[in-house]
Amino acid sequence: MTRWFLAFFVAGVVTILLRMRHIADMLARPSPGNVLLIAAAALVPVVAFLGWRWSRTSPQALSGTGVTARLTRNRSFLVGSAIVTALCLAAVFAPILSAHDPLAQPDLVTGTNLAPSFAHPFGTDAYSRDVLSRLLHGARWSLSVALAAVVLLVMTGTLVGVLAGLSGGAIDMVLMRIVDAGLAFPRILLLLVVAALWRNLDLLALALILGLTGWFGLSRIVRAEVLSLRHRPFVAAARALGMGRWRMIVRHILPNLVGPITVAAALGVGNIVLIEASLSYLGIGATIPDPAWGSIVRESHELLVASPWTAIFPGLAIFVTVAGFSLVGDGLRAALNPQAR
Repeated sequence: MTRWFLAFFVAGVVTILLRMRHIADMLARPSPGNVLLIAAAALVPVVAFLGWRWSRTSPQALSGTGVTARLTRNRSFLVGSAIVTALCLAAVFAPILSAHDPLAQPDLVTGTNLAPSFAHPFGTDAYSRDVLSRLLHGARWSLSVALAAVVLLVMTGTLVGVLAGLSGGAIDMVLMRIVDAGLAFPRILLLLVVAALWRNLDLLALALILGLTGWFGLSRIVRAEVLSLRHRPFVAAARALGMGRWRMIVRHILPNLVGPITVAAALGVGNIVLIEASLSYLGIGATIPDPAWGSIVRESHELLVASPWTAIFPGLAIFVTVAGFSLVGDGLRAALNPQAR
C-alpha cells in the first residue's frame, strides 16, 4: 500500500510540473479545464503524502482487515466513486465527448426546443444549442470551482484548527470566536453581499469566495481531533524527545487527521457544487451564454411546460453530482470509523 501512495505522490507532482507553464496563463485568464486539472493534481500528492505518513505511522491502519477492506465492501463508497469518476472523466474530456459546440446557435428557426433524439440526446434549448454539450462543458466549470474551493477550504480549516488545538489559551479563544461568528452568519447571504460588492466574478474569484466562507466547520472538527491527539502517549513521547512543534505536526498530527479531513473534503465538494449552481441560477459566477449548470436551469425555467428537458437534465446533473460525492463521504466516514466492524 505504501508503494501505491508513493506512486500517486509522484504522479501528482509530475502532473503539476507538466502544467506549470499554463499556470501563469490560467491566472491571467482562468480556464475551467486548467483549474480542474491543476486542482486535482494538487490534491493527489497532498492526500498521497498524508496517507503514506499514516500508513508508516500505523501499519495496521490500511491493512487488508482495515480501511481498504471496508471500502471495498462499502456499497455507498463504490457507487459514489463510480459516479465521481465518470463525472470527472466527462468534464476532462468534454471537448472530445461533445458532438456540438456548446455556444453555437445553428438554427434559430427550426432547431429550437427540439425533443431528445439521436442527433441531440438531451434535446436543444430555446437558442438551438445542444443541451448535452452544454452539460458536459458545464461540468468543467462546476467541478473546477468546487475542487479549487475545497483545496482552499481544507488548507485554511486545517491550519486554523491545528493552530487553535495546539496553542490553546487566548489564541484558541480568539480563533474559535471567529469561527463561531462565521458559522452564525448565513453563508448564502454573505456570498450575495460579497458578490454584490465584487462585480464580474471569474472562476478563481468565485472559488476564492466559496473557499474562504466554508472552512469554519472543518476547523472545529480539526481542533477537536487535535485536542484529543495532543494528550496521546505518542505525542507526549515525541515532545519528551525534543521534537519541534512543526515536525511533530507533520509526522504525528496531520497523518492522524487524514480521515476527518478526507470525509469533510468529499462532502464539501458536493456542497459547493450545489451552492455554485444556486449562485449561477441567481446570475452570479458564470456569465450567459457560458455553460454552467445553474445558469442553464435559469435560462430554461420559463420553458418547463413546453420543453421540460432543458431544465430536467441539468437538474439531474446537479443531483447526481451531489449524491455521488455524498456517497463517497458517507463511505469514507464508515470505513474510517475506528469502531467500525
